[in-house]
Amino acid sequence: MPARSSSLIPRPLGQLADTAPTVPDDLPGLLTCLAQVPDLRRDQGRRHPLAFVLSLAACAVLAGAKSLAAIAEWAADAPPNVLARLGGPCREPDRGPVAPAEATVRRVLQRIDGDALDTAVGSWLAGRERAAGQEENDSDRRPLPSLAVDGKTVRGARRTDGTQVHLLAAMTGTGLVTAQREVDATTNEITVFQPLLAPLNLHGTVVTFDALHSQTAHARFLVEDKHAHYIALIKGNQPTLHQWLKALPWREVPLLDKTRATAHGRDEIRRIKAAAVAGIAFPHAVQAVQIVRRRRIVTTGKVTLERIYGVTDLTAEQADATEIARRVRGHWGIENKIHHVRDTTYAEDASRVRTGTAPRAMASLRNLAIGALRLANQTNIAAGLRHHTRDANRPLITLGIM
Repeated sequence: MPARSSSLIPRPLGQLADTAPTVPDDLPGLLTCLAQVPDLRRDQGRRHPLAFVLSLAACAVLAGAKSLAAIAEWAADAPPNVLARLGGPCREPDRGPVAPAEATVRRVLQRIDGDALDTAVGSWLAGRERAAGQEENDSDRRPLPSLAVDGKTVRGARRTDGTQVHLLAAMTGTGLVTAQREVDATTNEITVFQPLLAPLNLHGTVVTFDALHSQTAHARFLVEDKHAHYIALIKGNQPTLHQWLKALPWREVPLLDKTRATAHGRDEIRRIKAAAVAGIAFPHAVQAVQIVRRRRIVTTGKVTLERIYGVTDLTAEQADATEIARRVRGHWGIENKIHHVRDTTYAEDASRVRTGTAPRAMASLRNLAIGALRLANQTNIAAGLRHHTRDANRPLITLGIM
């Protein structure tokens, strides 16, 4: 498994530059993106613009706030110039902008349009990532972009009926969540897969997902509607195809890639084979894949062996076994790059925020903070949060609010 993104040795604090990445002038800023979120509050008694409250919350979470109370406390301590730059209204010229009370922050995040907030956050992150990619690599031989789709339950957000908030997210190869949707308690992730990806430009993107989403309808949607590629893992939910893949003469296929990694107390060796096969009973599939994972628990010495099979519409010229292995590892990396960071650095699973849309809103703001830090080349998320805690202006700079 890839190393945990929050476990790396932090760079010297002096190297954490307080400068925003250069972006094109026509790229919408965060305040512009947040202004697209509809305000569901009544007009009467509304004192603070919605984009102002949301941008304050975004800055507070980037400074390490883990709760609604912590967001309100950060806002109350923010100096007038910070409130003004975030669009705070100034009703009394001699006092300057006033921060919203905790009750206002709580009401806003508990009643926010979750889909609209995720769209705003995702569009801002995606735009910055595109700008950074164009700046770093103008070559015509760029590798195909990656997108990993995976779900996560916010375990602390248990409602009165016993259900928990479950979110399906799409993460780019650089660790940015550019789309997220909540999975209703009456259904499962399968029904949310296409609505999650439908608004995104996926032309030429390699989408990876676990066995739950290895559905023929999803494969057709990606290739035929979105002009994307896929790598699908096949398990027991596709029994006929799974048995067919398992019966292929894998002993005759040469081993083309082998990797070893130690993380989370596990020593894991992965071996992968890939072969072009005709007649795969899965839409547009042209290659079959076998992954053998040998995992040893370091503390106990217990060893487990697992064989995983998959299919892809990528030809051998587009992706050999080494490339497929890299992308599959990248998919499993969503656990480290997003889920693990939210659980350990932000203590998301221990969070008691549970009312209305607040759990999802907090997850969206955490995605924004993690993505903004990665765009600023800060690999240690925990150190990045501490850095932004010490100066109220730093979150604005990192979020490009000039």
